[in-house]
Amino acid sequence: MRKIEREKIRLGVSACLLGEAVRYDGGHKRATALLRAFGDDVEWIPVCPEVELGLGIPRPPIVLAGSPRAPRLIEPQQGRDLTVAMRRLARGRVRELARLGLDGVVLKSRSPSCGLRDVPVTGRAGRLHPGRGLFAAEVARTLRGLPIEDEARLADRRIRARFVSRARAAAQRRAKTASAADSAERTQSAIPTPR
Repeated sequence: MRKIEREKIRLGVSACLLGEAVRYDGGHKRATALLRAFGDDVEWIPVCPEVELGLGIPRPPIVLAGSPRAPRLIEPQQGRDLTVAMRRLARGRVRELARLGLDGVVLKSRSPSCGLRDVPVTGRAGRLHPGRGLFAAEVARTLRGLPIEDEARLADRRIRARFVSRARAAAQRRAKTASAADSAERTQSAIPTPR
């Protein structure tokens, strides 16, 4: 009897968490404990919206400014407003990620592009407010049914267990859907064509 292998969980991930040197300072934020906790059961799909936007490595830091509900993505050193370009890139890239059949997403905490919560947004008079990165906002809006977390929260064993459980269920649904599609295709190709 053939052993049935468990479907790998397919997760989108901020590339810096995998140890890729894509951060503004040329470094990374490899999340070794997180990667070890997930083990070999994961197929990681890396993404770095800032590099994909064309910002170099290293690059001047970017920040969020304005209203926490609709922040602007600013490069203060040059005075460039990257908001429209990032939103455009995020829409397209998240659609691509959705087509890959992700089972969940792990993003870099507090990043102006990838942070899900508590990202500093500089408001009036320099006051800081908690906000969400522009890429993370698009991920949350478009991939609503998927588990989406940041590496800081996944350090909590209970949150990580819940995330993995939801991602594994998504992977099983994806595998069943693919299997049903393959079966239907094989059945269709077995039907003789009329002459």
